[in-house]
Amino acid sequence: MKKILFTLAIISTLFATAQNKSVLIMNGIAHLGTDGVIQNSIIGIKDGKIVLVLDASRLVKEYDKTGYDEVIDATGKNIYPGFIAPNSTLGLVEIEAVRATRDQSEIGTSLPNVRSLIAYNTDSKIIPTVRSNGILLAQVTPRGGIISGTSSIMMLDGWNWEDAVYKIDDGIHLNWPKLISRKLIDEDGGVYGPYEKNKEYVKQTNDLKKLFDDAKAYNESAVKEEANLRFEAMKGLFDGTKTLFIHSDNVKEIVEAVNFIKQYQLKRVAIVGGKDSWMVADLLKQNDIAVVVARVHSLPEHPEDDVDASYKLPYLLQKAGVLFCLNNEGDMEAMGTRNLPFLAGTAAAYGLTKEQALKSITLNTAKILGIDKTTGSIEVGKDANLFISTGDALDMRTNNVVKAFIKGKSIDLNNDQKELYLKYKTKYGLK
Repeated sequence: MKKILFTLAIISTLFATAQNKSVLIMNGIAHLGTDGVIQNSIIGIKDGKIVLVLDASRLVKEYDKTGYDEVIDATGKNIYPGFIAPNSTLGLVEIEAVRATRDQSEIGTSLPNVRSLIAYNTDSKIIPTVRSNGILLAQVTPRGGIISGTSSIMMLDGWNWEDAVYKIDDGIHLNWPKLISRKLIDEDGGVYGPYEKNKEYVKQTNDLKKLFDDAKAYNESAVKEEANLRFEAMKGLFDGTKTLFIHSDNVKEIVEAVNFIKQYQLKRVAIVGGKDSWMVADLLKQNDIAVVVARVHSLPEHPEDDVDASYKLPYLLQKAGVLFCLNNEGDMEAMGTRNLPFLAGTAAAYGLTKEQALKSITLNTAKILGIDKTTGSIEVGKDANLFISTGDALDMRTNNVVKAFIKGKSIDLNNDQKELYLKYKTKYGLK
């Protein structure tokens, strides 16, 4: 037992040492995540924090490098704030076709007290492939039911979920009842039947209102005869410490969801998906409601939509002044999270500037998730969550992350896919 404790103490000490190593990154092109770009930057990291952000071209003499354990020359390379993946099942799903590796949902319809973080698997083989593309934080989100549960924000590095958690229980996820839906009639072939009106819509929305009424009354009561875990979990929605994420795409459903929000005077709300959100952008702006935009690489929602409707949705929201970020929910979601920067790249090709597109997976995301005071941009005082790429990180052809830090700790960028590539490259004598 003493040997085990001694070994753990050594590991803890080594981890702390790596965490506290001071680093100076010089001469790189720093994309700050605030719309600003420094062509010749100096960035200092100490005790896991960014302590220095300078424009080297404005210095009258060479910067003093002493006082740092490591100096990195990033000449010709790009430096970015770590990308953040919202609304992700990363760490909850390993192989979609194997039920035993899926732990993203529970049985039941209204489960606000179900917490995703305790199911988060830091040993997932997918996680290293995702952070290799610059994604360093993820909002790990439950699925299913009307209220899926409570999400948490995780760092994509750590021994276990306690070690990896960045923000505990950041929000509750509500799947707004659908007015019209299609039933899956052939699951193997993915064949859907005709559109049908949801006959249970009124009952489902009334049940939601009753749940929120009861939860609000419970949390306002000074005396509680018996603890109610579901209502306890919802307390943060009413005092503004948690965000309500309403998953919906249809314009009529979004309008009804906004009326629901106003009825309960909820302070922090975001629409997730929001394919029709551009139609009611003014309403969302007026009510300070953000949008976690659905996967940009997808087909239009309606037959009458423009063929590039999904691609230009971020631009339309940007133009209307609506706060938004990008997410990758959909088929092969967990492993596809690595494509998040390329979704931003597509948004840049359809109206956004490159720096606006960068914000849609960094600072904007941090604002929506309530972590913008500590991450999301390269600014003094924030956690050192950043990476260096030899190319444009939003371009799948040139994205090449060579160094990354989470809270100032240099993380391993190797993964199984890279090892297989090197294995067969060596076998066949390729250069």
